Amino acid sequence: MSVPWRLAVCLPALLLPVLAAAAVSCTVAATGPAFGIYNPLSATPNLSNGQVTVTCTLIGGGTTTVSLVSSYSSGASGNFTTRTMRSGANTLNYNLYYDAAYSSIRGDGTGGSQTGGATLTLSAGTPTRTATGVIYGRIPSGQDVAAGNYADTITVTITY
Repeated sequence: MSVPWRLAVCLPALLLPVLAAAAVSCTVAATGPAFGIYNPLSATPNLSNGQVTVTCTLIGGGTTTVSLVSSYSSGASGNFTTRTMRSGANTLNYNLYYDAAYSSIRGDGTGGSQTGGATLTLSAGTPTRTATGVIYGRIPSGQDVAAGNYADTITVTITY
């Protein structure tokens, strides 16, 4: 009667080294949109693209799939519906999107925003892979704002 018990104890011990052999290290680099000069008299929005790049490397042997989930903070505005850049006490509305149609707001999944993701398969033959995504930025036209240098800080979090 004790044989099945011993077998059950031994199996997890034998499987543990196989599961622990694949480790992954990832790095993230992001460049935000650089909108340039905003003209309050222009009828067209300012558009600019940024980029986020994640590079993951397999450490050890085996093959593994890495699921990346990206999340973005709301910045100075505190919400995702309309982000704001600031120049002193002055604000300029803008937002960041996943698509060139400016319909899917980059965020944390709350307040009408979406998270994004990618999947990378790493193996001994291809131990390093990179996923790159475009950040679509848009400043709506028609904002009567004071001259100044406007900026916001967005934190990008990649979970894997």
